[in-house]
Amino acid sequence: MTEVNSMYHAESRGDGLKAQIDKLEGLAHHTVVNPTFDQFDADTEDMLIKIYGANHQYVESYKYATVGEAEALVNLPESAQEPSTRDVPKKGLQQRRQVLQGILTDLQPLEAQEADLLTGEDREDPPGPS
Repeated sequence: MTEVNSMYHAESRGDGLKAQIDKLEGLAHHTVVNPTFDQFDADTEDMLIKIYGANHQYVESYKYATVGEAEALVNLPESAQEPSTRDVPKKGLQQRRQVLQGILTDLQPLEAQEADLLTGEDREDPPGPS
C-alpha cells in the first residue's frame, strides 16, 4: 500500500464547480442589480476557461445562461423549466445552475478515471536485472 502525504489534499475541478453551485444558491435570493452576480460570473467563466479552454462549448453555454438564453444549447424543454422562469433574472439563475450541474455531471466520471490512473504504484525498481 502506498503512503499518501496526509498534509496535501488537491482540490478537484469538480469541487470548484460544486462550490460555485453552492454560491449560486445563495445568490438566488438577491436582486439582479447585486454586483456579486458580475463577480460570480467572471469567477465561474475563469474557472471553466482554466478547465476546458476559452473556446469550449461549456464556456459558451455558461455565457448564454447568464442572460437566460441557454435553453437551446443545453436541450432544456420548456416543460422541464421551473414555473418562475418567466422572470428573466430568475431564468438566468436557473440556467446557470443547470449548466453548472450538467458540466459537473460530465466532469465527475473523468476525474474518477483520472484518479484511478494516478493511484498506481509509485516506486522504482532497483537498478539491475529484474
